[in-house]
Amino acid sequence: MSNGKTVKELMLDVFEFPHIPYWFSIRQAIGIIKKSLLTKEKCLQPMAVLVFDEKYNLVGTVSFKNILRGLEPRFLKPTSKAQGHVEDDSGLSLLWDTLFNKESREMAEKPISEVMTPAKHFVAPDDPVTKAAYLMVHNDLALLPVLENNKKFVGLVRMIEVFDELSNNILEGRG
Repeated sequence: MSNGKTVKELMLDVFEFPHIPYWFSIRQAIGIIKKSLLTKEKCLQPMAVLVFDEKYNLVGTVSFKNILRGLEPRFLKPTSKAQGHVEDDSGLSLLWDTLFNKESREMAEKPISEVMTPAKHFVAPDDPVTKAAYLMVHNDLALLPVLENNKKFVGLVRMIEVFDELSNNILEGRG
Protein backbone atom coordinates (compact mmCIF):
# COMPACT_ATOMS: atom_id res chain seq x y z
CA MET A 1 0.00 0.00 0.00
CA SER A 2 2.76 2.52 0.79
CA ASN A 3 4.26 2.11 -2.69
CA GLY A 4 7.53 0.92 -1.15
CA LYS A 5 8.15 4.13 0.79
CA THR A 6 10.17 3.77 3.94
CA VAL A 7 10.25 5.74 7.16
CA LYS A 8 13.58 7.38 6.23
CA GLU A 9 11.85 9.11 3.29
CA LEU A 10 9.41 10.83 5.65
CA MET A 11 11.40 11.31 8.84
CA LEU A 12 12.59 14.61 10.23
CA ASP A 13 16.10 15.06 11.53
CA VAL A 14 16.35 14.73 15.30
CA PHE A 15 17.61 18.29 15.63
CA GLU A 16 14.56 19.81 13.91
CA PHE A 17 12.62 19.38 17.16
CA PRO A 18 13.34 21.20 20.40
CA HIS A 19 14.87 19.02 23.06
CA ILE A 20 15.82 19.10 26.72
CA PRO A 21 17.58 16.85 29.22
CA TYR A 22 15.39 14.81 31.57
CA TRP A 23 16.60 16.70 34.63
CA PHE A 24 15.26 20.08 33.42
CA SER A 25 12.42 21.42 35.52
CA ILE A 26 8.90 21.89 34.21
CA ARG A 27 9.59 25.63 34.42
CA GLN A 28 12.63 25.27 32.12
CA ALA A 29 10.60 23.13 29.70
CA ILE A 30 7.94 25.84 29.57
CA GLY A 31 10.63 28.35 28.62
CA ILE A 32 11.90 26.10 25.80
CA ILE A 33 8.36 25.58 24.52
CA LYS A 34 7.61 29.30 24.53
CA LYS A 35 10.82 30.08 22.63
CA SER A 36 10.80 27.22 20.13
CA LEU A 37 7.21 26.09 19.59
CA LEU A 38 4.99 29.07 20.22
CA THR A 39 6.48 31.37 17.61
CA LYS A 40 4.79 32.22 14.34
CA GLU A 41 7.94 31.44 12.38
CA LYS A 42 8.42 27.92 13.74
CA CYS A 43 5.27 26.24 14.99
CA LEU A 44 6.09 22.52 14.84
CA GLN A 45 3.29 19.98 15.00
CA PRO A 46 2.74 18.11 17.14
CA MET A 47 3.78 20.51 19.83
CA ALA A 48 6.14 18.40 21.88
CA VAL A 49 9.67 18.56 23.19
CA LEU A 50 12.05 15.61 23.04
CA VAL A 51 13.62 14.50 26.33
CA PHE A 52 17.14 13.04 26.37
CA ASP A 53 19.48 11.48 28.91
CA GLU A 54 23.10 12.49 29.48
CA LYS A 55 24.30 10.24 26.61
CA TYR A 56 21.80 11.84 24.24
CA ASN A 57 19.53 8.81 24.16
CA LEU A 58 15.87 9.63 23.71
CA VAL A 59 13.95 8.82 26.88
CA GLY A 60 10.61 10.43 26.09
CA THR A 61 8.57 13.40 24.98
CA VAL A 62 6.75 16.11 26.85
CA SER A 63 3.61 17.79 25.54
CA PHE A 64 1.43 20.66 26.69
CA LYS A 65 -0.89 18.11 28.27
CA ASN A 66 1.98 16.52 30.22
CA ILE A 67 3.02 19.91 31.55
CA LEU A 68 -0.48 21.01 32.54
CA ARG A 69 -1.01 17.73 34.37
CA GLY A 70 2.32 18.14 36.12
CA LEU A 71 1.50 21.67 37.22
CA GLU A 72 -1.98 20.83 38.43
CA PRO A 73 -2.17 17.29 39.84
CA ARG A 74 -5.88 17.74 40.54
CA PHE A 75 -6.37 17.28 36.80
CA LEU A 76 -5.38 13.65 37.31
CA LYS A 77 -8.00 12.65 39.85
CA PRO A 78 -11.54 13.72 40.67
CA THR A 79 -12.10 15.64 43.89
CA SER A 80 -15.07 15.39 46.22
CA LYS A 81 -18.07 17.55 45.51
CA ALA A 82 -18.25 20.59 47.72
CA GLN A 83 -19.88 23.98 47.72
CA GLY A 84 -18.53 26.18 44.95
CA HIS A 85 -17.24 23.28 42.87
CA VAL A 86 -18.14 22.94 39.23
CA GLU A 87 -18.61 19.55 37.64
CA ASP A 88 -17.41 19.14 34.06
CA ASP A 89 -18.63 16.68 31.41
CA SER A 90 -16.51 13.86 32.80
CA GLY A 91 -17.89 14.24 36.31
CA LEU A 92 -14.73 15.94 37.57
CA SER A 93 -15.58 18.35 40.34
CA LEU A 94 -13.19 21.24 40.91
CA LEU A 95 -13.17 24.74 42.25
CA TRP A 96 -11.96 26.34 39.02
CA ASP A 97 -10.47 29.49 40.50
CA THR A 98 -8.20 27.46 42.79
CA LEU A 99 -6.34 25.82 39.90
CA PHE A 100 -2.90 26.92 38.68
CA ASN A 101 -2.04 28.93 41.76
CA LYS A 102 0.94 29.14 44.12
CA GLU A 103 1.08 25.34 44.44
CA SER A 104 1.45 25.08 40.65
CA ARG A 105 4.40 27.47 40.73
CA GLU A 106 6.02 25.13 43.25
CA MET A 107 5.19 22.10 41.10
CA ALA A 108 6.99 23.80 38.20
CA GLU A 109 10.28 22.97 39.91
CA LYS A 110 9.74 19.20 39.50
CA PRO A 111 11.96 17.50 36.90
CA ILE A 112 10.36 16.99 33.51
CA SER A 113 11.13 13.26 33.83
CA GLU A 114 8.23 13.04 36.30
CA VAL A 115 5.64 14.20 33.75
CA MET A 116 7.05 13.13 30.36
CA THR A 117 5.69 10.30 28.22
CA PRO A 118 8.40 7.61 28.05
CA ALA A 119 9.56 6.54 24.58
CA LYS A 120 8.50 2.90 24.20
CA HIS A 121 7.81 2.41 20.50
CA PHE A 122 10.27 2.86 17.65
CA VAL A 123 10.74 2.16 13.95
CA ALA A 124 13.88 1.70 11.86
CA PRO A 125 14.72 3.94 8.89
CA ASP A 126 14.09 1.08 6.44
CA ASP A 127 10.72 0.07 7.93
CA PRO A 128 7.70 0.64 5.70
CA VAL A 129 5.52 3.68 6.33
CA THR A 130 2.63 1.31 7.02
CA LYS A 131 4.48 -0.07 10.07
CA ALA A 132 4.89 3.45 11.43
CA ALA A 133 1.17 4.09 10.83
CA TYR A 134 0.23 0.91 12.67
CA LEU A 135 2.38 1.71 15.72
CA MET A 136 1.17 5.30 15.83
CA VAL A 137 -2.52 4.41 15.59
CA HIS A 138 -2.38 1.52 18.06
CA ASN A 139 -0.35 3.45 20.63
CA ASP A 140 -1.98 6.88 20.16
CA LEU A 141 1.26 8.56 19.07
CA ALA A 142 1.69 11.73 17.04
CA LEU A 143 5.49 11.29 16.95
CA LEU A 144 7.43 8.07 16.50
CA PRO A 145 11.20 7.90 17.07
CA VAL A 146 13.37 6.34 14.38
CA LEU A 147 16.28 4.22 15.61
CA GLU A 148 19.16 3.01 13.50
CA ASN A 149 20.40 -0.50 14.44
CA ASN A 150 17.91 -0.54 17.33
CA LYS A 151 19.96 1.97 19.30
CA LYS A 152 20.97 5.22 17.57
CA PHE A 153 18.21 7.83 17.51
CA VAL A 154 18.33 9.37 14.02
CA GLY A 155 14.98 11.07 13.52
CA LEU A 156 11.26 11.27 13.97
CA VAL A 157 8.30 10.43 11.86
CA ARG A 158 5.15 12.44 12.45
CA MET A 159 1.56 11.40 11.94
CA ILE A 160 1.05 14.30 9.54
CA GLU A 161 3.58 12.91 7.03
CA VAL A 162 2.41 9.32 7.50
CA PHE A 163 -1.20 10.38 6.91
CA ASP A 164 -0.24 12.47 3.89
CA GLU A 165 1.68 9.60 2.29
CA LEU A 166 -0.94 6.92 2.91
CA SER A 167 -3.88 9.14 1.96
CA ASN A 168 -2.13 10.10 -1.30
CA ASN A 169 -1.82 6.39 -2.07
CA ILE A 170 -5.57 6.00 -1.61
CA LEU A 171 -6.54 9.09 -3.61
CA GLU A 172 -4.11 8.42 -6.44
CA GLY A 173 -4.72 4.69 -6.60
CA ARG A 174 -1.09 3.81 -5.86
CA GLY A 175 0.03 0.73 -3.99
